[in-house]
This record gives sequence, structure tokens and C-alpha cells, in this order.
Amino acid sequence: MAGIMISPEAIIKRFNISYQTINYYTNLGLLVVRRKQGNSRLYDSEEVKKSLVKITEMKNQGYSLKLICDMMRKQA
Repeated sequence: MAGIMISPEAIIKRFNISYQTINYYTNLGLLVVRRKQGNSRLYDSEEVKKSLVKITEMKNQGYSLKLICDMMRKQA
């Protein structure tokens, strides 16, 4: 069952990250588009929150974004 869907604009406001960061994380597979509505992408709100918390924790521990990607893909 899908959770509450959230747009990139809502992610920007709620989590204080840039649109470019959302695109970058999406392209890397760290954020997953769950639905498309016209030209807009929608993400699962809870998945976004969990992913961004995990990314921030790992970045603060000194991991590179490439290593973070590799580790999160293995966990998925």
C-alpha cells in the first residue's frame, strides 16, 4: 500500500533541500519516483524522509555520496 505522495516542491519546503539535490538524488537512485502525474513526479513521503535522514547521517559520518549510494542499494 502506497503512503502519502509528495511532490518535489513539497520536499523542498519540508526538508529544506534544493530542486537540484532532489534531481541528483533521484538520478542516483537515492530517491525513487513512485508515480507521475502529468509532468510532475511524486515520491512516497515516508520513503523520502527515511532516505534523507540516512543520507544525512552517513554524510556526517564522512561517507562519500558514491559509497552512500552503494550501501543504500544493498539495503534495498
